Amino acid sequence: MGEPGEQLPEEVLVLIFRHLPLRDRAAAARVCRAWAAAATCSAVWHNTNISCDCELKSMLPPYLYACLDHVHNLRLEFEPSREPSRRVATELLTALAGHTPGLRGLCLECRGEKPLFDSGRDVLDAVHALCGAARALRHLDLRRLPFTLSDTLVLQVAHGCRELRSLFLDNGTLVGSVRPSSVLELVEACRCLRALGLHLASLSSTALEALAAPDRAPFELLAVRCACPEDVRAPPLPSEAWVALRRRHPWLAVELELEPALPAESVTRILQPALPVAALRLCLSGDTVGPLRFAARHYATTLRLLEVRAAASAELDAALEEVAARCTGLREVHCFCLVRPSVLHAFRAHCSRLRSYTLKLTREPHPWRPTLVA
Repeated sequence: MGEPGEQLPEEVLVLIFRHLPLRDRAAAARVCRAWAAAATCSAVWHNTNISCDCELKSMLPPYLYACLDHVHNLRLEFEPSREPSRRVATELLTALAGHTPGLRGLCLECRGEKPLFDSGRDVLDAVHALCGAARALRHLDLRRLPFTLSDTLVLQVAHGCRELRSLFLDNGTLVGSVRPSSVLELVEACRCLRALGLHLASLSSTALEALAAPDRAPFELLAVRCACPEDVRAPPLPSEAWVALRRRHPWLAVELELEPALPAESVTRILQPALPVAALRLCLSGDTVGPLRFAARHYATTLRLLEVRAAASAELDAALEEVAARCTGLREVHCFCLVRPSVLHAFRAHCSRLRSYTLKLTREPHPWRPTLVA
């Protein structure tokens, strides 16, 4: 510590403590009064990451709860298949509902094995209570929450968080249970919404029309996931609705994620020429390369990121080369199967703005790391 006159200023301590994990913040707070004041400063807790597995075992709950009022943006990690981890996450979310009316952003991220189908009710109930209390919530990200989301939760967000800017519901659930009527009510209630992620079955032409209303804030991002059986049965969205939405919001970017369970007719129904697709993630089965060729012909001016999971084949290589020749504005391309050297050469030759790519010519141990372009 040195002499009292050599104590670091509180502003410097705050800059240091805000980068520490929770247990290290707790240890710092027990060193002296000056460090305790800096470790509990609101600037340290404004953006907080909490892991319910490795950090809270040695954490004193009174210290954490005393700082919850200062948390504005929270990223919470837990393992839903482990009951202790899920219990701590539930307790923290419940405490936030009572302590933090000023919470602005919440991102929930699940780690480890996928939980049982009916688990997670406790976490979802806590999220529901939090959305009812956090009236200032601006951003809610549930993409990495593997539980089945409900209309009740969406409606709670719609009526409790009118200042919402972004909401992501496009998670990896096996069942899409959020009805289009709930999404429409959300869109109409949250007039400042700028980004929305959801399953295809939750989207409707009336929601697109509501997003295209002239009195809305600029809408910037629409992420659509197509993986559930409900997505396959979803009615087609008219091209006119997409055209109107793009005309109203010319800077709109659409992200599409397609799973292999979708039949070919559903894929062609989803991939419409009028969509300004900026990111396309494809999981292709068999030798199906139709979506790739469609993207090359219709998304040449908008596509910035392409991710493909498929079996290696000559047809796939040819389709990738066509994408490289047409979609010259690509920033990232990641293909998780071996490709021939001509594919790599095509992307390096045609896509001058390429920043990173995963195009492996020989087998390597997983996980594959992307190559950064200097």
